[in-house]
Amino acid sequence: MQNTPLSRETLLPPLAAHVLEHGLGGASLRPLAKAAGTSDRMLIYHFGNKETLISDLLEYIAGIYSAGLDAGMGTERAATRQEVLAKILAQGREPMMQPFLVLWWEIVAGSARGIPGYKEAAAEMMTRQLAWLETQMPADDPDPVGGARYLLTLIEGTLMLGAVGHARTAREGLLASDLSGD
Repeated sequence: MQNTPLSRETLLPPLAAHVLEHGLGGASLRPLAKAAGTSDRMLIYHFGNKETLISDLLEYIAGIYSAGLDAGMGTERAATRQEVLAKILAQGREPMMQPFLVLWWEIVAGSARGIPGYKEAAAEMMTRQLAWLETQMPADDPDPVGGARYLLTLIEGTLMLGAVGHARTAREGLLASDLSGD
């Protein structure tokens, strides 16, 4: 990092890697600065304050996550809601996506605990996720807005159940609703 001029753009990748590995609990200025090969003063210089740094960092991480989802969706639009669901769940189960999900659940837990900034971050991330999901709905879907909300509920629940050892419960629930794609 010493040969590259420091900027928000050069600092965000190592900061993101650190947060994805250690979570937001390890997101105090000194560990972040160390991960980026700089000082905490330089982080403040480039981001203004810790709140802006974390906000920009979460936005950057959300962009990486979105790109991963886009790649998993492929170039052809899904023909059914079931196909949308199956593609997203398959991508969400990929090992490379797990750190993003763990971070997401940390944000959700922080929001539930009332930690300042977490509820706003979670709300913004959900709003963006819903907008993206609406664009993934089948072209002839009669209610892409409602369908996106329905699928998001299923996706969040299914991935969370899998993370806590209840993938079978999720699979059986999807089968009962005839949305498993099987």
